[in-house]
Amino acid sequence: MMEMRRVTAGYAQDIDVLRDIDLRVDAGRITGLIGLNGAGKSTLVKTICGFLPPKSGTVHFDGQDISGVAPHRLIDLGICCIPQESSLFPYLSVQDNLLLPLLGRPKRFASDMRTRLQEVFELFPALHEKRTDQAGSLSGGQQKQVEFAKAWLQQPRLCLIDEPSIGLSPRVSEEVFVWIERFAKAQMGILLIDHNVRRVVRMSDRICVLSLGKITADGTPADFEGNLHEQVQQWLGLNF
Repeated sequence: MMEMRRVTAGYAQDIDVLRDIDLRVDAGRITGLIGLNGAGKSTLVKTICGFLPPKSGTVHFDGQDISGVAPHRLIDLGICCIPQESSLFPYLSVQDNLLLPLLGRPKRFASDMRTRLQEVFELFPALHEKRTDQAGSLSGGQQKQVEFAKAWLQQPRLCLIDEPSIGLSPRVSEEVFVWIERFAKAQMGILLIDHNVRRVVRMSDRICVLSLGKITADGTPADFEGNLHEQVQQWLGLNF
């Protein structure tokens, strides 16, 4: 579904944060990306989303080169990002925040808006009670619910999820991972980044290790549980 082909990218002309990245995400599968702080994980997401054009290499989605596509056009292709920081407008209501990404989209997206909004409120009943509240008045966990509900309402084909459980209580973090699995069961392709390395390894279909801007290892959960990546496990402090 999504594939990065030998992508090099960075914020300065002579400094490369990502170097020759090859990475793919398949429909209905979770690809986990793990690495230490500063490895380039968020930069990789920005590159896919079009905020940071590759210096070399290409990003393909469904066979189409999207390397030069503007970020606000990716939603029409079926690409959605749930960022680490809140993307909500704090003074808008919860419902307005949910509907905002659908404004100006083709009629086929808007025609069943009411039905899909009702579905979202059934999946996230707490948000139905808060639908007229300002998004900024919600707790951190409730705001994260809005982020995931907004993504579900868009029905994307690819969802990039950056550090979804950071700053959340263990109970809410567990809910977050349940939502991610639900997204994958709906045949969305998922690129998941989270500091909870053990959980990412356990729930992903494929795991990639990013170190100093390069993919240094990749494999299935079984690969990471064995001795094939012992050095990578030690580097990340894993003890399976």
